[in-house]
Amino acid sequence: MKALLACAAGAGLVAALGVAGPALAQSSPPAAPPQPAPAPPAAKTDASKGTAAASDAKKPAKPEPVPKIPGITIPRAKGGYLGIVVEEGYFKLSFYDAKKKPAKADVARAMARWPVHYKVGDERTVLNPNDDGTALTSSKFVRPPYTFKLYLSLLAEGSENAVESYVIDFRQ
Repeated sequence: MKALLACAAGAGLVAALGVAGPALAQSSPPAAPPQPAPAPPAAKTDASKGTAAASDAKKPAKPEPVPKIPGITIPRAKGGYLGIVVEEGYFKLSFYDAKKKPAKADVARAMARWPVHYKVGDERTVLNPNDDGTALTSSKFVRPPYTFKLYLSLLAEGSENAVESYVIDFRQ
């Protein structure tokens, strides 16, 4: 009977090890991910062979970033742009070419009119050329808030008639 009990105890131990054995066994570490192939070496530049100049000629030229016009941008019918902004409480009307680069003012002056909430009627001002001739500035202080409909008329030299007129939803 002792032999039978010893045999049964041994079978239980074997069965327990058989079930627990795989759980206790150490697993192998996961395989490492494949390494990317190294990049081919950069082409050597040799001034005598001109390989650097040839590779530069193949690259397309990067387009020049378009300049940002400060304030509200107004496209002109004849080409180019206007930029209107209130700087330190005064209107500044800047002129730009078709590539949005600063240009000389092509008008003598401008008239501006806008409705206000603090009195009956509209405020008006004349914008005259600044020192360098690239902008027209007002001499009248513009009271905030800067949310109104702006009526702008550009005047040529020696003329009282508007060359160009704009109505702008001014928001600054």
